[in-house]
Amino acid sequence: MRWSDAIYERLTAGGRSPLAVVGLGYVGLPLALAFSRCFRVVGYDTDPRRIAQLRGGVDASGAFGPEDFRECGIRFSSSEEALAEAVFYVVAVPTPVDARRRPDLSCLDEATRTVGRCLRPGDCVVFESTVWPGCTEERCVPLLESVSGLVAGRDFKVGYSPERINPGDREHTLSRTVKVVAGCDAETLDGVAAVYGRVIGAGVFRAASIRVAEAAKMLENVQRDVNIALMNECAVLFRELGIDTAATLEAAATKWNFVRVAPGLVGGHCIGVDPYYLLEKAAGTGVRIPVVQSARAVNEGMVGYVARALLDELRAGDATISPPLAGWRVLQLGITYKENVADCRNSKAAELFGELTRAGVEVDAADPCADAGCVREMYGIELTERLRPPYDLVLVAVPHDAYRSLGEEYFLSIVKPGGCVADLRSVYRNKIHALRYWSL
Repeated sequence: MRWSDAIYERLTAGGRSPLAVVGLGYVGLPLALAFSRCFRVVGYDTDPRRIAQLRGGVDASGAFGPEDFRECGIRFSSSEEALAEAVFYVVAVPTPVDARRRPDLSCLDEATRTVGRCLRPGDCVVFESTVWPGCTEERCVPLLESVSGLVAGRDFKVGYSPERINPGDREHTLSRTVKVVAGCDAETLDGVAAVYGRVIGAGVFRAASIRVAEAAKMLENVQRDVNIALMNECAVLFRELGIDTAATLEAAATKWNFVRVAPGLVGGHCIGVDPYYLLEKAAGTGVRIPVVQSARAVNEGMVGYVARALLDELRAGDATISPPLAGWRVLQLGITYKENVADCRNSKAAELFGELTRAGVEVDAADPCADAGCVREMYGIELTERLRPPYDLVLVAVPHDAYRSLGEEYFLSIVKPGGCVADLRSVYRNKIHALRYWSL
């Protein structure tokens, strides 16, 4: 029997050996829930608090409700004994950057060692964590072999399937998004494709190799980073020229091949992180990729640019106030890294809050999606429970759905006469008339 047929039979027939998902964050949890509809699943995470919440049907991110956990049959555990029962492992742990913006593979290394301790002949390990091209085969596979004492390709199989989860997106869900899959050989590719094909309604795409699949993930997010950087650069120029950026985008978008991308702050754990992995790999090979590096520099600089622009808006509203700026009061709406999610990691909105407060401005921050404890722990920011109007400026930093329905009457009720509404994503464009309006 071919290995691909054997692994599939072990997952579905007889005793139904479990499939394990290692790491139950925004990538791993959707996978575990999806796989549980077809296979017996072990959901493994090293955070006991996370495991306790999931056992109680609670997803702290808010992406899933209690109804999603009913009858899912997942065995949530932080025990390696439970993990060792599996025959098919999916590793979906974070791959962030450190304070120097260098790739931090500590979580991936630890997860790989953990799986290595559980590996037995005939098993399969599929990595979903975002890495530079070559990392799976050059770093993860030797680590698996070292810990397990087994040989990849002969004793166990290795695959790669880059995650494409878009937090907060109800349309492009796991099942509705084509899944790229790759394997260390043809029969592994067949087996991995068969397993993922059971839960991905949009189908799977068989990549030519693991390195191609890794590179495809890099390219997806680097392209978005470069496109946003271009729009940010143009937005800065257009503002200096007195040109409306949003109106310019509308005009340009009438051409059939124009790619419409809005300017903004680029944070989170994908677009704002993945380019650094490609830059690290390029540096190690002696190849320069200046477009990628320049795009990162532009997008990283946008927080400072926006902060300076907002301070200029405050000065324009009250020329009598001069530094240390302690007389100005700002309300910032939104602190998470993007709209309609609770995740605050690598939040540029939080960085913007810091820039304004360091300038001496008094800032209240509110966010209906964020967990106040997480915000406090990550950034030392206390979310306000009660607004304290009137404000000199209201900054809509993250356009959560809860904010999109607000009208000018609301802003008039909390902003001083002659004050300003700053709208980073142009949600209220052409809707604010009685107050000053600023946007990128």
